[in-house]
Amino acid sequence: MDSLINAAGRALASGDPLGALKRVALRDDAPALALRGIAMAQLGDFAKAKALLKSAARAFSPKEAVARARCVVAEAEIALVSRDLGWPEKALRAARTTLQAHGDRVNAAYAGSLEARRLILIGRLDEAERLLAGFDPAPLPPVARVAHELAAAGIAVRRLRTKVARSALGRAALAAYQANIPALKAEVEGASLVLNVPVARLVSKGLEKPLQLDEVEALLASGALVIDACRNVVREADTVVSLATRPVLFTLARTLAEAWPADASREVLLRRAFRARHADESHRARLRVEMGRLRAELGALAEVNATAAGFALSPLNAAEVVVLAPPVEEEHGAVLAFLADGESWSSSALAIALGASARTVQRALEALSADNKVQAVGRGRARRWMTPPMTGFPTVLLLPGPLPSD
Repeated sequence: MDSLINAAGRALASGDPLGALKRVALRDDAPALALRGIAMAQLGDFAKAKALLKSAARAFSPKEAVARARCVVAEAEIALVSRDLGWPEKALRAARTTLQAHGDRVNAAYAGSLEARRLILIGRLDEAERLLAGFDPAPLPPVARVAHELAAAGIAVRRLRTKVARSALGRAALAAYQANIPALKAEVEGASLVLNVPVARLVSKGLEKPLQLDEVEALLASGALVIDACRNVVREADTVVSLATRPVLFTLARTLAEAWPADASREVLLRRAFRARHADESHRARLRVEMGRLRAELGALAEVNATAAGFALSPLNAAEVVVLAPPVEEEHGAVLAFLADGESWSSSALAIALGASARTVQRALEALSADNKVQAVGRGRARRWMTPPMTGFPTVLLLPGPLPSD
């Protein structure tokens, strides 16, 4: 590798993309194209970065399989940062296999971390956990350790394992400090915020209280009967009854829980569940039917009893009934929840993550934009939606070849 390529790589490693571009901006050989692509990604021009990395992958000869695979992994990282969840995951998996086969353990591990983080974003936690299980990141360089620990922390946060998440983020912070890359430090700090901010609300006996992640974990382990409006389930310890596909039943259960230990009137139940302003006998008949269905669903956890005014929830074993609600509830709260990570999302990526149709997500984004809650960047297929400015960029691991000290 010539001196200019070495110097450009060193500049990228020290967080100086402009310095790297000064050395290779006029060169069109494969290593220079790859370095230019990574530099442009660090500067935030993801479209140009992807084009350069594709050109670099084509420019490397068929014998340079490792270099090609590294370009694919760099492109995958750009796709992850820009929330392009439609990027072909098979290409990343093939690149990881190639890197492993050629002994590039560091970049193969980094590719695995990227794959796991993509799976986490779309809710496939079991697959992400299997991908990371049994892998010891200790021998890896600091940048690769940061990626691995952030993936592990992401799984732990979503599993409500606060201590595990805190430990993983602590290791990520140490590795970022060792790497001495400002953007990595900022990424870890941003990921750590979830441990110190309210992530839900406790609603009980007419009062509300914000809860942090560890408090949510403690509540779910307390033995209380929890009506979880974050996941639309009813749970008590390890017993979980999902009502995610039964919105009317869940609304009834939540209304009863918010009224507990008193009963909820029929008028309130009809208004909340059926949006019936002027209830007639048909509404009351439907309410009786739906209450019978709810009684059957919650049979192992609670009784649903009729009262003179309405209905009341009576837990069988729990001493308390509470509602766990999202920190902010509005019509398009799920979309806002994904955009709250500070990254920019395409509408198609949001549709994949939410499991909704693209048109449904587009309507939600248009409504939120009209209320100045989100903003669009770009046009056409390049349009992205965000709240804060975008952060994050590909790392210096994915260079076309090893640095002299490697």
